Amino acid sequence: MPRDPLIGIVGKPSSGLTDASAKVGAFPFTTIDPNKATGYLQVDCACSRYGKETLCKPNYGWCTNGKRFIPILLLDVAGLVPGAHKGLGLGNKFLDDLRQADALIHVVDVSGTTDSNGKATRGYDPLQDVEWLQDEIRLWIEGNLEKKWGSIVRRHIATKSTSVDTLLTQFAGYSANGALIQRAMDRLPGIGKLEEWDNLKITQVVKAFMAEKFPTVLALNKIDHPDSDKNVSKIILKYPETKAVLTSAITEVFLRKLVKQNYIKYEEGTEFIDTLEDLPDSELKPMDEKLLNRVENIRDLVLYRFGSTGVVQVLQAATDILGLIPVYTVRNVQSFTSGNGVNVFRDCMLVKKGTTVGKVARYIMGEVTIASIEGVGGQRISEEDVVDVGKNDILSFKVVPGAKKD
Repeated sequence: MPRDPLIGIVGKPSSGLTDASAKVGAFPFTTIDPNKATGYLQVDCACSRYGKETLCKPNYGWCTNGKRFIPILLLDVAGLVPGAHKGLGLGNKFLDDLRQADALIHVVDVSGTTDSNGKATRGYDPLQDVEWLQDEIRLWIEGNLEKKWGSIVRRHIATKSTSVDTLLTQFAGYSANGALIQRAMDRLPGIGKLEEWDNLKITQVVKAFMAEKFPTVLALNKIDHPDSDKNVSKIILKYPETKAVLTSAITEVFLRKLVKQNYIKYEEGTEFIDTLEDLPDSELKPMDEKLLNRVENIRDLVLYRFGSTGVVQVLQAATDILGLIPVYTVRNVQSFTSGNGVNVFRDCMLVKKGTTVGKVARYIMGEVTIASIEGVGGQRISEEDVVDVGKNDILSFKVVPGAKKD
């Protein structure tokens, strides 16, 4: 059975996203232990396609007015400092934790008010953070290779292995498979024979491996700071191929706190806030002038300007680069229920776009013999068909009782 996807949150101390989340429960994820958390990916739920929003009661996460929040495992290592690959700070532990991550969210403080060690300063260039963090991960992987490169080469020659097979042996500890390593090598058509690689070529191989193993989203945080605009432009110009999301995590924390205190209605991931002044007949509590002014500043400086605080969009971007989509499994493809009850779309999982329906079945039920697969309206679906958004993403599996697949 494949494991669930894992997204790593990386960055220097005081970069902002995880600092803010620690202050308020369930934002933007709920802490499991010091380094593990559950995030909630917001998607358009299948219930909204069929007008069944009021009947949607997920077994995991929740659904509100057709917006579904799907749990996804996060790994918080936002405490890296330069020299981490040499063991500075908790570098060795944090980097070793990253082995299992499928993608990274790199939180960058674009205000320039914290240095590379997370200490308060002014005028720091956050472009350096993007560069040194990638270097730390690369140097850590290279260091692990260099320790045994001589024996790697000797074994490679003796066994007459391909470069992909030899690298698979070395990179298996990073949850890498042969297909991932092949994609990395395809990025380097002229790399030559493994036994002839020098340090420069090893660096090229490691960079190609990182691009496939650790696709990265930049969360450019603290966008409401006066110095952020110029720094955001600089980073996006330098890394045009890297997905970047503008965020203000502390604003999201504040808004969710006001929601909890019943001062506002707020639609997460959007620019929409309503106060008692906007909804005079509601049960919202009145705010004093100071609090009202603060809300107005948030509207002007963050929400209207950027369209949202960006926090919801960061996790969406990370799952997008992994190609993950929601797939709903039901027992009854007419009513979309999972048993005798009336609640719909109880179960949902994130699956890589293009996965075959047969693989989805085995993700869920293990190695069983499938009798039939049905989609919406009872349409028969082949095991070889693939899943996509709105296509084969609502499935019902029937298995042969007591039969195991060889």
